Formats: sequence, structure tokens, C-alpha cells
Amino acid sequence: MAKSNGMTITAIGSIPLIMTLGNSMLIPILPQMKSSLNISQMQVSLTITVFSVVAAFFIPILGYLSDRFSRKIIIIPALILYGLGGLLAGFAAWKFSNPFLWILIGRTLQGIGAAGSMPIAMALTGDLFKGGEQSRVLGIVEASNGLGKVLSPILGSLLGLLIWYSVFFAFPAIVLVSVILTWIFIKEKRNRQAPPPFGKYVRGLLSVFKYEGRWLFTVYLAGSICLFTLFGILFYLSDVLEKTYKIDGVVKGLILAIPLLVMVTTSYITGSKIGKNMLLMKRLIVLGLTLMTISYGLLVLVEKLFPFLLVLVISSVGTGLVLPCINSLITGSVGKERRGFVTSLYSSVRFLGVAIGPPVFTRLLEWSRTGMFLSVAILTLIAGLLAITLIHVEKDPKGKKKESFRYNYV
Repeated sequence: MAKSNGMTITAIGSIPLIMTLGNSMLIPILPQMKSSLNISQMQVSLTITVFSVVAAFFIPILGYLSDRFSRKIIIIPALILYGLGGLLAGFAAWKFSNPFLWILIGRTLQGIGAAGSMPIAMALTGDLFKGGEQSRVLGIVEASNGLGKVLSPILGSLLGLLIWYSVFFAFPAIVLVSVILTWIFIKEKRNRQAPPPFGKYVRGLLSVFKYEGRWLFTVYLAGSICLFTLFGILFYLSDVLEKTYKIDGVVKGLILAIPLLVMVTTSYITGSKIGKNMLLMKRLIVLGLTLMTISYGLLVLVEKLFPFLLVLVISSVGTGLVLPCINSLITGSVGKERRGFVTSLYSSVRFLGVAIGPPVFTRLLEWSRTGMFLSVAILTLIAGLLAITLIHVEKDPKGKKKESFRYNYV
């Protein structure tokens, strides 16, 4: 049974890892793409933005369908579509004289595929695991997401040594592994309860947001800010490494992986320790956002590469504290029959954070480097203050901690 559970966790963990590669693996080759296709910095950022915006739009739709039918019925076709989008983008870059539009179409297909990956993997974890084990597996899911972010700059840099568009051809090969693992090792319950009528389903969702909307809004916002700042700064750092320090290739990928490795390590440790302790989760969310605020504020004063990376690591620790706690809060907030939609909506706002990160950071940098870092520091500070005031954990009469913000409707 332990072996079966281990392979189930491996299969679930492979899904967000694949999704993460969709953006992070492109970051090291974006300057090469820009030069080869003779496009602007804003245009090249669209390869990240299109993927993420499309994913954000389709995530709630596929989340609803996963509630109505099953998780695997959505996950496996989504992974296949993700791989096909990579093939289209790679083939267009290889063979077409004006490939940029076709690359964006391929990235659109990949975005739809990504919409059926991590958010539904979170819901699936909520279905298959309970209690402290659920938090542990969600921590592994977030760590897998982070591991993808660590590996992808290195993989992207290595593939970029061949030719920049070889990255696109790597997607279907990697996806195949996840499809096989998901098909074989993820077993959903066969006696699945019949889904409620659409009207009742919608009324239940409205009740969730009516009674729990304040804290859900807060954690949704915090999650999207974490991804917004992460991808915005990676986009900025990738450009600085190449233009200012003339660092590219594998060395560049290794440098980009440093803050990500810190984040994934923190995420794994956090997920393994929090259990179902809601008070601890709130404190870690506030602490994480505080560390991010301090880090981004200090980056105003730091320009040299080594000190910059040291200060940036502080924000990586903060992000690693915040995300696993949010995953556990949201996954446990609703009953199984609406879990797919609520977790998917959370992933949707995360994707929106990823989508707007590179273009917003580009515009802010054109305005002022100092203004860019102070703006994101203020943003994380606001999110931290909202977490303090809108996430409440009370104690029951027996003195045990009870999550007053947790929604328990079936």
C-alpha cells in the first residue's frame, strides 16, 4: 500500500512540474528568441503572457468539468494538448519564415492544457488524502511546482545551446512521462457520487464566496502576488544577466535556479510541518509576505549581482512559506463536489499573476528601477496586512484551535 501511495504521489507531483516548465523553461531563451525573430521586448514577453492568460481563462471551466465528471478525464487530455502545443510552436519556429503568430497559437494550446494540470491536481489531492497527510502531499505538489522552476532554467539553457526553439520540442517528451504515470497510478473512486444539478452547484459556490469571500480573496490575492513577483523578477534578472554581466547559457540557468531552489526547499519543509494547524498557516503566510516586503525594499539599495541574489533569496523563503499554506487552506475550504472549481479559481489568479509579471515589470523598469522594487514591496505589504486582518482563527470552548474561516458545506 505504501508503494502504491508513493507512486500515486509521484504521479500527482509530476502534473504541476510539467505545468511549471511551460513558462520557466522559456525564460533563459527569451533573449535568443527576441534576436532571432527580430521582435521587441514586449512581444517576447507575450509568449509568457498568452500562455498564462489563456490558462487563467480556462482553469475555472476545466475545474467545473472535473467536479462534474472526474479529475483524470480532464487531466490526461489536457496534458496531451499541452504537448501538441509545444510541437506546433517548435515546428513553426523551425520551418516557417514568420513563425511568431504560430508560436503564440502553440502557446495558446499549451495554456489550455496547463489549465487542466496543477489546479485539478490540487483538487485530486484533496479527494485522495485527508488530514495532515493532505497538507504533506499538497506541500509536495507545491515543491514539485517549485522543482520545475529550479530545473527549467537549467534545462532551457542547455537546450538553448542547441538552438533556442528546441525547448518547444522538449515539452511533448516530458509530458508523455506524466501521462503514463497519471493513467496507471492515479485511481479515483469508482462509486463517485452523482454531481448536483447545475443550479444547486452554482448556489453552493455563491454560498462559499458569500460567507468565506473575505479570507478567500485574501489568500487568492497573496498567491497571485507571489507568482507575479517571482516571474517578474526572474524576467528582469534574465535580461540583466545577459545585458549587464554578459552571462548566458548554463551558467545563466544555474544563477536563475538559485532563488527557485531556496523556494522549493522552503515549500517542501513548510508543507511537511504545518499539518492541519490553521493558526500556524496564518502566521507563516504573514511572515512570508513580511520577508518578501523586506527583500524587495532592500533590492532598491543593491545592484551588484552577488548581494542582489542574497537579498532575493529572502523573498524566495517568504514565497516558500506562503504558497503551501494557501494550498492547504483552499483545498480544505469546500466539499469534494465543488473543490475542483474553487482550487481552479485560485490557480487561475496565480496564472494571472504570472501573466502580468513580465510586461508590468518591463513597464516599471522603463519608469524607474527604484520605483519597480518599491511598488512590489508595497504590494506585498498590503497583502500581509490583509492576511492579518481578514484571516481569523478562533478557539473552541475546549481550547482547541478551530478554523473559523473554513467552509464545510458539502
